[in-house]
Amino acid sequence: MAGLETYRAKRNFGITAEPRGRVAREKAKALRFVIQRHAATRLHYDLRLELDGVYKSWAVTKVPALDPATKRLAVEVEDHPLEYGTFEGTIPQGQYGGGTVQLWDYGTWTPQSDDPRGDLAKGQLKFELSGKRMHGRWALIRLRDDKSKLGRKSRHNWLLIKEKDEFALPGEPDALLAADTSVKTGRTLEEIASSKTSKVWQSSRKKDGRANDDEPSVTPATVKKKTRAARGMAARKRTARKKSSA
Repeated sequence: MAGLETYRAKRNFGITAEPRGRVAREKAKALRFVIQRHAATRLHYDLRLELDGVYKSWAVTKVPALDPATKRLAVEVEDHPLEYGTFEGTIPQGQYGGGTVQLWDYGTWTPQSDDPRGDLAKGQLKFELSGKRMHGRWALIRLRDDKSKLGRKSRHNWLLIKEKDEFALPGEPDALLAADTSVKTGRTLEEIASSKTSKVWQSSRKKDGRANDDEPSVTPATVKKKTRAARGMAARKRTARKKSSA
């Protein structure tokens, strides 16, 4: 059952600008999806699929692969409100999910069966994406839980897999790495992190004062390190555009 209890429990809305959100009751004409590139301790991609009035969410550990032979680990996380889907900005260090968030892709998705809720429960969801960067058929396959960790606080692990279709690129798993700017603002992660106009979200700490380690924080130096090559590429593109327009 969809709900936002876990999402809200991890945040103190007395100090955070993140949306408290609600479970949407209106039936969507088209189901939305969003992918937010998130520079936390490890750079990852947050995949969110609208279903039952919320975003079902997974943290994909590497850039989604267009090669059907390459499987990406996708860690299931808590449902998020639909209001979260337009966010781009910075979550301060030491806060839950601390780091820079970039709107990397968005669009609509279509389940390949008439029962996506049942597919999720069974651990095999197949769907089609129509976004700015990601297209065609994809699959989320749930892995078996580690029996040695049963009873502990754990999250389900899935695999995100590109299916064979006209949008697949066999042998090129990292083809989307070159897409390093926001589809909303055209900014790199570093530009978002250094912007004085970016939204800044304040999320709650644990009761003992330590940052929640589910989504560790990131330092500005980490963002710079991770995006240095991307910045160089972006600079070269801007120079080429200026020359062509001269």
